[in-house]
Amino acid sequence: MNDTAAAQSPVVDSRSNGDIRHPLTRRDSCPQAEHGQEPYADMAETHSAVVFFAGDRAYKLKKPVRTGFLDFSTPQARAGACQRETELNRRFARDVYLGVAEVRGPGGGPCDHLVVMRRMPAARRLSALIRAGEPAGAAVRQVARMLAVQHASAPRGPAISEQGTRDALGRRWADNIEQIHALVDGYAQAAQADEVQRLARRFLAGRAALFDRRIRDGRIVDGHGDLLADDIFCLDDGPRILDCLDFDDRLRWLDGLDDAAFLAMDLERLGAGGLARRFLAWYAEYAGDPAPVPLLYHYLAYRAFVRAKVDQLRSRQGDPQAGALASQLTTMTLRYLRAGAATLVLIGGLPGTGKSTLAGILAGRLGCTVLSSDRIRKELAGLPPLQHAAAPYGAGIYTPFFTERTYQELLHRAAQLLAVGELVIADASWMSAAHRAAAAALAGQASADLIQIQCTAPPALAARRVSTRAGSTSDAGAAVAADMAAAWAPWPEALNLASGTKGTRHDQAGWPAALVQQALHAIRPPGPDRRPARPSVLPG
Repeated sequence: MNDTAAAQSPVVDSRSNGDIRHPLTRRDSCPQAEHGQEPYADMAETHSAVVFFAGDRAYKLKKPVRTGFLDFSTPQARAGACQRETELNRRFARDVYLGVAEVRGPGGGPCDHLVVMRRMPAARRLSALIRAGEPAGAAVRQVARMLAVQHASAPRGPAISEQGTRDALGRRWADNIEQIHALVDGYAQAAQADEVQRLARRFLAGRAALFDRRIRDGRIVDGHGDLLADDIFCLDDGPRILDCLDFDDRLRWLDGLDDAAFLAMDLERLGAGGLARRFLAWYAEYAGDPAPVPLLYHYLAYRAFVRAKVDQLRSRQGDPQAGALASQLTTMTLRYLRAGAATLVLIGGLPGTGKSTLAGILAGRLGCTVLSSDRIRKELAGLPPLQHAAAPYGAGIYTPFFTERTYQELLHRAAQLLAVGELVIADASWMSAAHRAAAAALAGQASADLIQIQCTAPPALAARRVSTRAGSTSDAGAAVAADMAAAWAPWPEALNLASGTKGTRHDQAGWPAALVQQALHAIRPPGPDRRPARPSVLPG
């Protein structure tokens, strides 16, 4: 064996997408021979390769296989694949991927090739540190910086950008869903896959402009493609990131946020949601990428589903633990998709019913934008938000013309936020059926969910609030409230929530905590496990 250099990762190949190399055998510990803690020699096998460990080296031999996504059937193909794997992985771990060695036959001529790597200590895997409860924050921060730096200098171009389009991502979703349908057994699993398909398609349907913007901003790069905690080793002189996706360039051409989302998803799967959150914040800082949160949720969902498919295949191959992992990852997929669904929430009611207070409470819990008709009306009139502009009902800045203009502007701003997948709370009276119909039409055009909530309160409480409130953008007094009540159009589609209910624990300004929770569940329903839809990867 002719050692052109020396070797990489003990962990090999468990990939993604239809793109994935499925392991037949995968060792959870890498021999740490230099410390005398593990055997000098060992072996690990995957669907497409065998890795031999000897001393401080690891040697990866490609199997002579041909599948739908790779072809190692000839010695020439395997030699090229070894060279390509080495070149690509040196971007992240130059001193680990040492080169390509020839395997010589009895006659002395080359008959095959090996990727030669430094052997990494199993105890320093990021996944092992997390499972052991050891500190990993400093290393993960370095990984975020390394990833952002690599993305900044990574190749870009039309062919690479094409893989970041909405339609390209939609095709990858479709491929994975088709493949997982062929693997799952039973109605419940198939129904989950169908729900994943519905939610993924709904998000993509209204977001073409978002993906186009990511391309224009240069966010589609030649990245890692398979960033897992198992393949990151936290050494004293810094982390080493191994095993990038090397067998299909198109699957490694992706949004940098998608690349980062893979590791964040994996960290949450390992129970390190707080570390995942910090990793994403560090990556956003180093990459200068204030990406929309819903897009991040979508990429997290995609990566969780890819891994679910891998584990479904491993389960079919006899891995006793893989079925439970696939179920966990499918649940994570649905939680991400639900948390990132574009949603327009109408919160309306007469003056004094607590609608603006409820909107603020919900926005704080959900981390979303509130569009207030009172503020927008004042902006359009050129007035400060808190400047008093009271007038009789239908007069001043409350004429039908000015009200129509206010609602048009509110819905225009909502459309811009929905286009990038945001959750938007629209705080207004919504007393007109025509304005509600316009909001419903907008939600349909944006492929967004529409949630409608009507706030009510006992008349005496509403009157007291109207007469005593200070520092509010609303100008409505008791007379205006009475006129609005007379003109109110029935709102049967709305969830009716009554503030000021007696005998219950209250949140803020008379809102019962149970009703706040009811509103939250209407907007982001919890999954079957009753956990909140919003995963721990992001604050909120």
